[in-house]
Amino acid sequence: MTSDPARRPRPTGPDFDALSPDQARVAAAIKSGPRGDVVGPLRLWLISPQMAELAQALGQYARYDSVLPPDLSELAILVTARYWSSGFEWAQHAPIALAAGLPAEVVDAIAVGARPELTGALAAVLDLAVELHRDKRVSDATYAAAEDLLGEQAVVDLVAICGYYTLISMTINAFELPDGTGPVLPPTQLSPHEMFRD
Repeated sequence: MTSDPARRPRPTGPDFDALSPDQARVAAAIKSGPRGDVVGPLRLWLISPQMAELAQALGQYARYDSVLPPDLSELAILVTARYWSSGFEWAQHAPIALAAGLPAEVVDAIAVGARPELTGALAAVLDLAVELHRDKRVSDATYAAAEDLLGEQAVVDLVAICGYYTLISMTINAFELPDGTGPVLPPTQLSPHEMFRD
């Protein structure tokens, strides 16, 4: 971010002491849910409380209630964060991914846009998430492998996770939300089409 005084400041979200009734209701729902706090893009979304309410409900499903186990969903989230160079998302989810059982070497490889060595369901999730972000579609072979290993509902949930965290990342980047605390996503010189290649 630049400190140019002529630059228009971007919002980070409403003042918690001056919320409208709708904003307060949505904030309370988020706080009482599994997230426990309203930070980053969720705070910014309160500017549009109806959108925040609907988006956070999808996010709760994507992160906490999907049929994918946490290691697989966190893998897709990290791939999305890397594609979008979303520092806040990386700072939040790299520790969650490690706690969910993703090996540190896998997280480290994703951080720099390198393809980690994965097999089975992890490889299927990586391949689908990478193709969807990079190519804007999924090849027949990748789709078939994902459906065979994960099941049809899990593939639907996986695409939803990639889509939801793309919305999160777009919000972070458009409004230049600070990264917060947590692991730092390193800058990359790779273009999206160069990432995660063999």
